[in-house]
Amino acid sequence: MVRISVVKISVLLGIVLIASASVIAQSGHSARNTVDLQGSILSVTATRTDNSTSPIRAENLYLYENAIEQKIKNFSYDPSPARIVILVDNSQTVPTDIATLQAATMEFAYEIYDGDQLFVIGYDEKPEIIQEWTDDAKKLEASLKTYRKQGNPHLFDAINAATSEVLVPLMPGTRKTAIVVIGDGLDRGSKTPFDKMLNVLQQHNITVYALTMKDRTGGAYRRYQPKAGRVIKSVTTDTGGRAFPISEAKNAAKLICDELRKNRYLLSYFPTNTSSYDARRLFIATDEGIEVRLKAAQPPNIK
Repeated sequence: MVRISVVKISVLLGIVLIASASVIAQSGHSARNTVDLQGSILSVTATRTDNSTSPIRAENLYLYENAIEQKIKNFSYDPSPARIVILVDNSQTVPTDIATLQAATMEFAYEIYDGDQLFVIGYDEKPEIIQEWTDDAKKLEASLKTYRKQGNPHLFDAINAATSEVLVPLMPGTRKTAIVVIGDGLDRGSKTPFDKMLNVLQQHNITVYALTMKDRTGGAYRRYQPKAGRVIKSVTTDTGGRAFPISEAKNAAKLICDELRKNRYLLSYFPTNTSSYDARRLFIATDEGIEVRLKAAQPPNIK
């Protein structure tokens, strides 16, 4: 397993304490998947496009697994604060400058809501903690001075480490979790396969957003993994997220933080007539005037 390296040992100790406290205080359970007594749980982003002020209800939605309609048990607005990991490409050839990476990161500190927290990781061959959980803009700004450009981007390893070591320990008490990738999607040398990384994100209902830039490879063919642009498209779309150009970082940060606070819902259901041993494609049809986003599939072994 790829571990997140730290500059100071106190940072690592802080993470352990935060993770332990979160699991004990928020949940009291050891289960860390998307299944509980309420059935399977999906995080759904839902918005009205018809200017109606009526709440979005379960009866407005029609859930399908592998084209088989599923009965929605519950659909409710999630008012809880968000936990957002910002994952920044610190590799030598990332096609932008350090000042742009710093500015894009800071936009989230200006847009998060009360109770939201940010965790910043820079990655090249190894993911490194830049700033542990905080909502303090000044503290975050000071920490970003450690950004640098070196080595190759091991993006898949970094996402896997951020998921397993930072976000999963907060679950199931914390359901509203997201990763924002700031980079072009290139991976060179990760031990974690792309499909495995995506399955873990989907298993834990972690939504991925991205602030993207020009593909440094020019769209070059990758023999054993997707092209950089395809990585960004898949990892965002297939987890229910969105991608934005880094040149629009200010607007993107506002949109992401707004929808996490105002438009996130929890949907529960008991899957029927489907096999839990295979990936099951998910689709939600809606009444007119409603738009939804969610992960593309339930990975194998999610009941």
